[in-house]
Amino acid sequence: SLFMMSLPVQEEERYIHANNRPLNLPYQYADNAIRTSKYNVFSFLPLNLFEQFQRLANAYFLVLLILQLIPEISSLSWFTTVVPLLLVLTMTAVKDASDDINRHRSDKQVNNRRVDVLIDGELRSEKWMNVQVGDVIKLENNQFVTADLLLLTSSEPLNLVYIETAELDGTFILKCVFPTGEVRCEPPNNRLDKFKGTLTVNGQTYALDNDKVLLRGCTLRNTEWCFGLVVFGGPDTKLMQSSGKTVFKRTSIDGLMNVLVLCIFGFLAVMCSILAVGNAIWEVREGSVFIAFLPRPNGVNAGFSAFLTFWSYVIILNTVVPISLYVSVEIIRLGNSFYIDWDRKMYYPKSDTPAQARTTTLNEELGQIKYIFSDKTGTLTQNIMTFNKCSINGKSYGRSIGEKTQTVDFTWNELADPKFVFHDPSLVELVREGDLAAQHFFRLLALCHTVMPEEKTEGELYYQAQSPDEGALVTAARNFGFVFRSRTPESIRIMEMGQEVTYDLLAVLDFNNVRKRMSVIVRSPKGKLILFCKGADTIVYERLHPSCLKLKDTTTSHLNEYAGDGLRTLALAYKDLDDDYMEDWRRRHHEANIAMDGKEERLDELYEEIEKDLMLLGATAVEDKLQDGVPQTIEQLAKADIKIWVLTGDKQETAENIGYACNMLREDMTEVFIVAANTAEGVREELEQVTMCPDAPDKPVVVEARAGLFWRQKTRKVEDEAVNGEYALVINGHSLAYALEKDLELELLRTACMCQTVICCRVTPLQKAQVVELVKHYKQAVTLAIGDGANDVSMIKAAHIGVGISGQEGMQAVLSSDYSFAQFRYLQRLLLVHGRWSYLRMCKFLRYFFYKNFTFTFVHFWYAFFCGFSAQTVYDEWFITLYNLVYTALPVLGMSLFDQDVNDRWSSQHPQLYSPGQLNLYFSKKAFVRCMMHSCYSSLILFFIPWAAMYDTVRDDGKDIVDYQSFALLAQTCLLIAVTIQLSLDTHYWTAVNQFFVWGSLSAYFAITFTMYSNGMFLIFTSTFPFIGTARNSLNQPNVWLTILLTSILCALPVVAYRFTLIQLWPTINDKVRHKVRKEALPAPAPRRPPVRRISTRRSGYAFSHAQGYGELVTSGRFLLRRPQKIRTALLFPQSDSPLSQGQPQLYRPITALNRVPEEEQPAQQS
Repeated sequence: SLFMMSLPVQEEERYIHANNRPLNLPYQYADNAIRTSKYNVFSFLPLNLFEQFQRLANAYFLVLLILQLIPEISSLSWFTTVVPLLLVLTMTAVKDASDDINRHRSDKQVNNRRVDVLIDGELRSEKWMNVQVGDVIKLENNQFVTADLLLLTSSEPLNLVYIETAELDGTFILKCVFPTGEVRCEPPNNRLDKFKGTLTVNGQTYALDNDKVLLRGCTLRNTEWCFGLVVFGGPDTKLMQSSGKTVFKRTSIDGLMNVLVLCIFGFLAVMCSILAVGNAIWEVREGSVFIAFLPRPNGVNAGFSAFLTFWSYVIILNTVVPISLYVSVEIIRLGNSFYIDWDRKMYYPKSDTPAQARTTTLNEELGQIKYIFSDKTGTLTQNIMTFNKCSINGKSYGRSIGEKTQTVDFTWNELADPKFVFHDPSLVELVREGDLAAQHFFRLLALCHTVMPEEKTEGELYYQAQSPDEGALVTAARNFGFVFRSRTPESIRIMEMGQEVTYDLLAVLDFNNVRKRMSVIVRSPKGKLILFCKGADTIVYERLHPSCLKLKDTTTSHLNEYAGDGLRTLALAYKDLDDDYMEDWRRRHHEANIAMDGKEERLDELYEEIEKDLMLLGATAVEDKLQDGVPQTIEQLAKADIKIWVLTGDKQETAENIGYACNMLREDMTEVFIVAANTAEGVREELEQVTMCPDAPDKPVVVEARAGLFWRQKTRKVEDEAVNGEYALVINGHSLAYALEKDLELELLRTACMCQTVICCRVTPLQKAQVVELVKHYKQAVTLAIGDGANDVSMIKAAHIGVGISGQEGMQAVLSSDYSFAQFRYLQRLLLVHGRWSYLRMCKFLRYFFYKNFTFTFVHFWYAFFCGFSAQTVYDEWFITLYNLVYTALPVLGMSLFDQDVNDRWSSQHPQLYSPGQLNLYFSKKAFVRCMMHSCYSSLILFFIPWAAMYDTVRDDGKDIVDYQSFALLAQTCLLIAVTIQLSLDTHYWTAVNQFFVWGSLSAYFAITFTMYSNGMFLIFTSTFPFIGTARNSLNQPNVWLTILLTSILCALPVVAYRFTLIQLWPTINDKVRHKVRKEALPAPAPRRPPVRRISTRRSGYAFSHAQGYGELVTSGRFLLRRPQKIRTALLFPQSDSPLSQGQPQLYRPITALNRVPEEEQPAQQS
């Protein structure tokens, strides 16, 4: 059986022996090491060369090199191909090796982290990579979770642990546990929210679910220590399984270049065929005359001569696919990547985090983005809640937007949180003067919650809040004199204006997504029964006493104001209860609680019954702090016609609220559609009922086409439809699951793409990736995904461009990203400045590169008709070798690295400049054809003008000037000057470097030419440098320079005239902005505008990230059980625990209450 277990079969169930490595070894479970690198020392060379020769051009030049080694057809020396090919392969290999070394370093850093493992009864420090499935490990406060663990015990009461799952879903969770034994569980999978298994201890079997598991990617918080059993390690962990497959990303220009190279091959074959046929005809008609003194070799006739000529011209005309193109592309991409790394305006000093281009191959794609998919928590927001405003008894308190007021001094309150800030001193005065409404307001906030307090030393309070909203509200009450100190299942102890008061806790009416409110029923020390309720204003208003009508209207106007400011609101109310009624209600509540059938329905009825005729106290407004500059960034990106979709694991209300705060959702929108059905049919109906254009067809219009290499790839594109008005779509995760099915996905895409804003709530990491893939597949648009947690990794990998924000949620997103920085606002500069410049430069480079090389090659083609199709070159062989490597390499690199149509400020202030990249206007198949036609015209001028000017021409001294060598020199000089002038016309932004490269390259040409054509070089290398004296004999003649001038003018004149006409009659957005730049001074930096208050027509700004189930936990006695944990640990394991880290900043994160250990399992747990 052990042999069978060791076979690498598909795992259906995992069987684990706790703390017993020998018994787990035969199963061959994956170890805990992770590997994201592609190569090792031995595989690098073969694998990298294999990848490089998959590039069509590299393979082509390898074939070309083989052809050049055949003497019968080689018309050029072998070094003209070997030198550039080796240069390309070496540079690419060095870059790939550098990228992979960084991946190895990252893997090594993670794998070499240390953790305490229980081995032979004692704790030993081991590297993460050496941890195995079945090991029992000890984690301490603020440590990363090493692997997927089954939680065994912890330092907290009831073995609860606080874990920050920010890398998974941006939240904070409370989990409880079972003892250990033998575990059977599901095989590795990517479902973060599900876990199934059983635990067998002493013959008893217990069910295991997701509540008992700690996932890799989490961080242990506010828990001194815990022990866990490794269930999944390394690549089997749910985090790694959810991360998605790493794909090799290539830009759309790369794909287009492959298609164009294929077309060029076809065009080359056509040209060579024409010249081969010409050779055959010439051999038949003219060649026979030369046989007398140039006899043909045996077996060679006109047909065979044409065959050899075909391959000779393949070698000569190979410059239509220049290998230096790929070297230059890599250099340009590398240079533009450095600009991102060096950009001080994308450096975040608070965390000392610069922007980083983690890949060098995608820069120009940043200038073509059409869709952005963004996470919310930690990406758009800081995940920090602050109590900003409140309305009490019809009066609003707190600072208005843009208003400058002094901060409140809370030194009178010894228990105040020093980090709490409020800007309205009148509220403190009101509370301290004894205003009953204000005191009742903060009393409610101090009593109606499920917060767990922790007071390590007298007066040092720490609140463990299930949601950050709750933490902010309880802290506000604390600072205003109503301090929550401690709780038991039956009571809550608070300090009211310095006086300790204990309330009896009779019931907690828990929150859920349907109720949208929570209530507590307490008895005051004076015996008074009170129900305190907080919840969504729309829900609370329905349950108010008629006497509150006037107060309700006033509070509503305040709530509209708060919603307009993008704040998250709650309404507060209370009700005095009668003792007799309460006794009867509690009896019925107990009966409902123990009912076997209809428990939830009966409890809801009881809650509805008691939560009516409430008296309104007021409302709270909490700010979910956005990162700096988020609304402005989104506004600018929208002006650039980039659509932003928010994909978040948060609740719908929270996501909507942030949407309004970011100006993605606006009051003036025509309509905001909500899709929240729980069935496939319901989702279909809701999607089909969305009408944004009355004339729209019933079904999405899908256009089918072919694309890619050899046109093998079938593409389907959902066409954009005209829309009347501005719309937004909000869809829930459970509805999205149905909408992403095959029969509904096109309807979803059609509806979403007609909307200006799309927000997907409660989505899983897998759904995020599916949404990105859907848009990629059916819109044929360039996508960008941005996030900061491990739950965003699959989305980041799926998109064309992945951006990681190095924030509070760990580095998992950054490690998987293509670009990273610290703040969302830097995305604007990355796209509108760096992305646009990179795209512009790359397109200019490609257009110019193809122009200069086609012009170079076409001159060969025309010359063939004058040399008997003999495959003789029109230029000197050394000029052919150095043309792309020396004479024209640096000027075009200078333009491609430094050129900019307008500077960064103008680029940011005119986002419309970004749209040409989205439409592929600067380089496409049409642009390539225009480039070929331009080259054809230039080559005709560059060949026939010198030919006509020099034909039958004599020197000043009467000697003949039109020998082959003189004509070759004239032709190549005219060519080089003409393409340099074209480059100068293409350059918008001249720097000293550009000037140096242009004039330096021309100077180098003349210096090298005079050197190579000198007597000395001929005497030393007679066969290699045959053009002796040609330069000094030709370039001292006035008619030669006049010919050069004439060809230059004729080449440049049509370009200048065409561009002038276009600018005058059909100016582009770039032309208009550049004209504005010349007329106006440099624009001032855009001022940091304070957010403008909007007049809100929303019924509610309610958003509360609370979850159901925690009320039951706080009313049970279980969380109070405390055992002498440290003593037990010291007895069991001979190693002392590390001290609890002190002085951590108080951060509120959501905590979800999960299942408790049943009573009968307590002895087993404590054994």
